[in-house]
Amino acid sequence: MAAVDAFAPDLPIYRHLGRTEAQRDWLARLPSLVASYERRWGISTGSPFRAGTSSWAAPATTADGRDAVLKIAWPHPEAREEGTGLRFWAGDGAVLAYDTDRADYALLLERCVPGTTLVEAGLSTEDSLTAGAGVAHRLWSRTPPAESTMDDMGTVTREWAVLVRERMAWHQPPFDRGVVAHAADLLAALPSSAARRVVVHGDLNPGNLLAAQRHPWLAIDAKPMVGDPAYDPSPLLCQVDNPFTAADPEGEVRRRYAMFAALVGEPADRLLGWTLARMVESALWLVDSGRPEPAEAEMRDATVVARVLGV
Repeated sequence: MAAVDAFAPDLPIYRHLGRTEAQRDWLARLPSLVASYERRWGISTGSPFRAGTSSWAAPATTADGRDAVLKIAWPHPEAREEGTGLRFWAGDGAVLAYDTDRADYALLLERCVPGTTLVEAGLSTEDSLTAGAGVAHRLWSRTPPAESTMDDMGTVTREWAVLVRERMAWHQPPFDRGVVAHAADLLAALPSSAARRVVVHGDLNPGNLLAAQRHPWLAIDAKPMVGDPAYDPSPLLCQVDNPFTAADPEGEVRRRYAMFAALVGEPADRLLGWTLARMVESALWLVDSGRPEPAEAEMRDATVVARVLGV
């Protein structure tokens, strides 16, 4: 049986979801979903982690005493293939999936101990990026399956390119039109010019890298797609010791992208191109969501990347 505080209203998932009838219905069903998987997988769960905004996750113990995590996500496209990706990686760079149910977006996962995030580890920028590069290298080391239910990156990012252009035209935010147009072109073109295709993590930010015993660092919360590996590192590169707050942000961006490119064997200009593309897409999504202030902050950082690229 789940802990007493397992479904407390102050959990981030309850604050984040609940805007639509479908979300409210799912939240109302969540306790019964958790109970059903406790019975089905023979586990007991503790107090849930308080980090997730679109999934419920809690430490679990199996009937034979193995540490695990039960995770049930709000059904949305980015979460649909997490279990598929974890099965594909089979623990090489990411947590193991002990059991999955795609219909309910339910996962029984390896528990990372001590579970400290890369953000919390107190490492230098160089050591943090080196750790992240090691995880990325392992995730990208396997040949993708010939056929898969995981999304094709090019299909996804071409749709994003259309949305970027439409949202820019509709909302008319005070963004540099040349930078936005270049980012939309990158979203459409970069996947087809990649030298290789891998299964990418999809959200390789430092909060999704946890200290573990089986390997020093393992990835969690994947949003896997098949495509260009250079897509993956931008959240890591931009969120480890935020380079945009440095005294010389352009110099810091150049330095860390060159370092990371050497570590993972991907061209720095492709890493930078994907960063610009993803930041502009995020900024226009924020505009469309009615959040102009964070959108403008995202675009300020994007213009630094654009200058480094010579856009």
